[in-house]
Amino acid sequence: MIKKIDLRLAPSIAFDDSTLREYLLKESYFNEKQEVNIKKIKRSIDARAKVVVVNLSLEIYINEPIQTTLSYKIPKNIVEKKQRVVIVGAGPAGLFAALKCIELGYKPILIERGKDVRQRRRDLAAINKDQIVNPESNYCFGEGGAGTYSDGKLYTRSTKRGDVRRILEILVAHGAKEDILIDAHPHIGTNKLPALIANMRETILALGGEILFETKVIDLVIESQEIKGVITEGGQEILGLGVVLATGHSARDIFELLYKKKIYIENKPFALGVRVEHPQSLIDSIQYHCETRDYLLPASSYSLVSQANYQGKDRGVFSFCMCPGGFIVPSATAPGEIVVNGMSPSKRDSKFANSGIVVSVEEDEIPEYQQYGPLAGLKFQQDIEQLACKMAGNKQVAPAQRLVDFTQNIQSTNLNETSYQPGLSSLNMSDILPSFIGERLKIGFKSFGTKMRGYYTNEAQIIGIESRTSSPVRIPRDKESLEHVQIKRLFPCGEGAGYAGGIVSAAMDGENCVEKLIAIHGKSN
Repeated sequence: MIKKIDLRLAPSIAFDDSTLREYLLKESYFNEKQEVNIKKIKRSIDARAKVVVVNLSLEIYINEPIQTTLSYKIPKNIVEKKQRVVIVGAGPAGLFAALKCIELGYKPILIERGKDVRQRRRDLAAINKDQIVNPESNYCFGEGGAGTYSDGKLYTRSTKRGDVRRILEILVAHGAKEDILIDAHPHIGTNKLPALIANMRETILALGGEILFETKVIDLVIESQEIKGVITEGGQEILGLGVVLATGHSARDIFELLYKKKIYIENKPFALGVRVEHPQSLIDSIQYHCETRDYLLPASSYSLVSQANYQGKDRGVFSFCMCPGGFIVPSATAPGEIVVNGMSPSKRDSKFANSGIVVSVEEDEIPEYQQYGPLAGLKFQQDIEQLACKMAGNKQVAPAQRLVDFTQNIQSTNLNETSYQPGLSSLNMSDILPSFIGERLKIGFKSFGTKMRGYYTNEAQIIGIESRTSSPVRIPRDKESLEHVQIKRLFPCGEGAGYAGGIVSAAMDGENCVEKLIAIHGKSN
């Protein structure tokens, strides 16, 4: 017999398996004589009221084994001698595209400008400790893309784009805990992701796929408005059935290459701002309505949005990629620029909470950049990053300011402790941020303080620049075929092309592009 039940429980019961079992026995969901297996289906935290509760959906199997609901199985077919598909970029979109190729009987040639996850760590250490940026291997470029060294958030609103459950099951098949199938806002953690990504690589290689690390694409092979393949910096011509372009939001050279070759791209709205860092204990006390968080509860997070009017124009100010119990990391992709991002380990046990707080950037806000055509947003983004670097000392030391000081236009005499390893420089962020961003951020922070009492405080500080929220360029494609509107067999994909916003949505887009490419141009293989 199977009983399906929905419960609202105290964290002390919901997060402790033995206590949960005792509770269910006491409430007569089964008796001591029965053989019982308990399976968690969904779990979410409700902290809206003063007493925090956990919503928990369960299946109780009485006198019968638990039924597995996992449907994904790693393919067994070998594609080494099959027709090739070229995939540029080994981030989530590229990796999942490669796995889908194999599943459909095609050989992926996965080309990645950066290094594998193990070798990549040395370059990340060089950024943090020596403040040296390798433009081909950093927090954005390398195996797994920007998602590898991040919080590993797996929540997405893009449920209509594909099968979210399938993506999560593929991650479980490669080493993620099954908790990601249960939690309402699942995450993996930056300490767990590298091994998982390496496992995905081994699957691709074992089944006959090919992965080329430290291989930079510098040109495209195009004949009669149809792409045949790519050319690498080493002069190698790599041809295939088509090209899935999954290069991520920071591959500026790819956008410039497309523009130079007169391949149609367009400007896209994006967002830019800062990272705000609070003590995690402060965020916990606000969100959980307590002085000290229950040890069974995870580090609390938040999601905030407001409208800010500046010079008669309303724009959104919103939190982005909130990292509870996390760290702020240097995410520049070239020397001479400052870019910050956030990440969290699986336990989210840092004493800091950070989140991007950003402002929507529309085309009409940057008229002086219109001379750059579809690269206008990219050039604007680049200039802000370079100005921040110059003002902070031309290293990876980041400009920073206490939160209330920023809104009052006061340069902070001292700064708070931080998770950002390269260090901070006290500057007036209003001297770096354009007024249409800075003034809206000030309005937004004050508004957030009314929504979360205690949030607006000098115990928090802002650190810049949070500029890589999404791609400032879109590579247009047909809505149905997902093929580029001008170049046949070219399938722009993922965050870099402007069609995803996180690990799961990028993964689904990678799968979708490969399916369309093979459906349109593939033959019986």
